[in-house]
Amino acid sequence: MGFDDAERCGGCGSPLDQRQRYCVSCGQRAGSRSSLLAELLSRVRRRNEALDGTLVDGATSGAGAGSQLGHTQPGPGRPARTLPPMPALRLPPARVSALLVLVFLGFGVLLGGSSHVNGTLAASAGRLNVVLPRATAAAGPPSSPAGPASAPAGEPPESEPAGTPEPAEAAPPSSGKPPTTRAPTTEAPATKGSSPASSLGTGGGRGGSAPAGATSKLPPIRHVFVIMLSSQPYAAVFGPASPAHYLSQTLERRGTLLVRYDAVAHEQLADGLAILSGQGPTAETAANCPTYGDIAPATPGGHEQVLGDGCVYPRSTQTLPGQLIARRLTWRAYVQGLAEAGAQTAPCGHPGLGTADPTAQSTSEGQYATFRNPFVYFHSLIDSPSCVANDAGLDRLGPDLSSAARTPSFSYIVPDRCHDGNPVPCAPGAPAGLAPADGFLAKVVPQITGSKAYRNGGLLVITVDQAPSGGEFGDSSSCCGQPQYPNLPPPAGGLSPRGGGTVGALLLSPFIKGAATSQEPYSHFSLLRTIEDLFGLKHLGYAGLPQVKPFEASIFSR
Repeated sequence: MGFDDAERCGGCGSPLDQRQRYCVSCGQRAGSRSSLLAELLSRVRRRNEALDGTLVDGATSGAGAGSQLGHTQPGPGRPARTLPPMPALRLPPARVSALLVLVFLGFGVLLGGSSHVNGTLAASAGRLNVVLPRATAAAGPPSSPAGPASAPAGEPPESEPAGTPEPAEAAPPSSGKPPTTRAPTTEAPATKGSSPASSLGTGGGRGGSAPAGATSKLPPIRHVFVIMLSSQPYAAVFGPASPAHYLSQTLERRGTLLVRYDAVAHEQLADGLAILSGQGPTAETAANCPTYGDIAPATPGGHEQVLGDGCVYPRSTQTLPGQLIARRLTWRAYVQGLAEAGAQTAPCGHPGLGTADPTAQSTSEGQYATFRNPFVYFHSLIDSPSCVANDAGLDRLGPDLSSAARTPSFSYIVPDRCHDGNPVPCAPGAPAGLAPADGFLAKVVPQITGSKAYRNGGLLVITVDQAPSGGEFGDSSSCCGQPQYPNLPPPAGGLSPRGGGTVGALLLSPFIKGAATSQEPYSHFSLLRTIEDLFGLKHLGYAGLPQVKPFEASIFSR
């Protein structure tokens, strides 16, 4: 029976099913009672009539509290009659009641499951469509992109605004930031894309393929920007009392803050080298390389580590820039104070092999410090023309951002020593710390976020190379299966290997929601692994450790 030819309620005209006994709209009964119900009601009525005939006058009003129905007193001209007393109504015990409820519910489920709705009012109702959000498709490297079905392959949504507006200044956020809910991670993803990732040896040849288990949930990031500040603990940079208001307030509201992001070593050079190659420090790189010399004997060790003493890695050491070149992708370092107007250091600037580096000490004066430019510590780069072309000054950033085609796939941005956040001034009387660094960010970040390369698939990471190794804010904590570096002596007393302390990292991207935090543990090796996953590259050095996880795909869930 369809909806149109159904019976109608006599009271309100609502449609009724042929098996429906009451109208759900007005409550009026439809159809006759069942024979069993009619017989039951008839018996009750006859019993009530019999009881009414036996009650004496005033029995209903004068009976005491102890009177019982069925024991009546005789009246004038009326013989006494005694009816059997009616049993008192009692509810069954609680357990029996619960059991009965379960039995009736189970009977209802069985009845409902076996019923047929074809030809009923329920069948005549319209179909209900539940629309779920479309899952983000896999994102491969530019050579084999795979983006959302609604956009061209490899392209993020084109609906992003032409620029990323800067929110107004506000009061510092409270220190108790709730962590965002993140999906649990499994084994770290490796690569994406249909072609095997490159593994560079001497700056260009292909090597082993990327590890299995690659994630398919990362967005189609095409340009990664890393801004590296220096020598500040997490609380000073991102805490509620941070003097870097633009970073800790304005930018933090627009991105996801990695609260448990750690450096992997002391000092600055060792951490920069870790991000570019997955290498642990040597005794010299952990001291910012006071003498610019080759690592010797440079024998291979576990996890692709180069064993020996010295600073400059042999040509066979694989690097992230070399991997990108092999995949026909691009890189560039934008080092403030290098190869700029009035600068004394040329592109790819470094001391001669075997000579002392006058900038190696953090207390030395001057804007450019070689140890803040990790690219010049690999023979595969400094012996190649690509170093002079790509290890450039900060003044190259603006022209390169003028178009997405000119913007490198990987950009590493280094403020000079007057603006990198280091508490040691670059010159006597010069301002130091996070206030000058915040001014640097306020000028550089809008250039990046306003560029087409960022809007159409960009990721900006702002972090710090290390926390202070000593003093009031000294921090050598570590995470993520921190290895015992083979080129450094083991810690005394069987202590855990020292790390570089908690520094935090802020991620901004059109694919990242704002005002979020993550409590997952990450490190500089995690950053390298994430970049390699985004571009479909092999994991280098300690970035391939099973304890090192890339940034969770759930972070990119705008």
